[in-house]
Amino acid sequence: MQNSADKLRNLLEAPEILVAPACYDALSARLIERAGFNLSFMSGFAVSAARLGLPDTGLISYGEMLEQGRNICNAVSIPLIGDGDTGYGNALNVKRTVLGYAQAGFGCIMIEDQVAPKRCGHTRGKQVVDREEAISRIRAAVDAREEGANILIMARTDARATDGFDEAMSRIKAFSEEGADILFLEAPKDEQEMRKFCEGVSGYKMANLVEQGDTPLLPPDALHEMGFKIVLYPLTMIKSALAAMETALEALKIGQNPAALADFSHLREVVGFESYYKAEQKYAGRK
Repeated sequence: MQNSADKLRNLLEAPEILVAPACYDALSARLIERAGFNLSFMSGFAVSAARLGLPDTGLISYGEMLEQGRNICNAVSIPLIGDGDTGYGNALNVKRTVLGYAQAGFGCIMIEDQVAPKRCGHTRGKQVVDREEAISRIRAAVDAREEGANILIMARTDARATDGFDEAMSRIKAFSEEGADILFLEAPKDEQEMRKFCEGVSGYKMANLVEQGDTPLLPPDALHEMGFKIVLYPLTMIKSALAAMETALEALKIGQNPAALADFSHLREVVGFESYYKAEQKYAGRK
């Protein structure tokens, strides 16, 4: 049986672009898999919102992210990319984080170059570490992979917002030279920058599309033509869930029955009641 990293490697070698809606818990991951997507991403923004009810400003810990990730990975068979933030410390912390995410079942981990505590890439107040420290994080992550952690490394830079596009590209090229498997330049401002990113460095590249964010919301085919291999929708699932829950609550508040919004039998199916009943019957009466 292939593990998550091997599944992701096979997907990257296929010709199609990979569309990855982000999950934030086991149920959202299962819905993504049931809808036919073959890749997902555990979003730190969405996990912080769903688990803590707090903004993506570095408030959630490594242990909380790891526990959430383990539950998500256990719920689905598709490969998952895990948001590893800054690696939660120095280079040795980065290595431990990479190993932990691999053991949890992730196929890939994303490590970024923001100052800790970090924050969402499409919000105000970002800062990045100097280039050498950024490179050392990716070097440590790659070392963890080479020393036995069966996981791919995604290297992310947020330097576009703080130091300009040229500095961001310098970091991306350095990350590639260190051996990162997937490259992620956060929040390019327009199509020209997106194309320059793809043309300026070899390897697999990811586009991060946040609705009402800084990067143009181009269709997957256009992104594929530019040279992107993965297109991530990091907040689509949790924003859709938020809207649906608020709609249901408004209906309840005015005395309406929101039953039409969701079917109970469908919910039971999604979470696996029928398979549980079959397994329960199999062992019924046995000592």
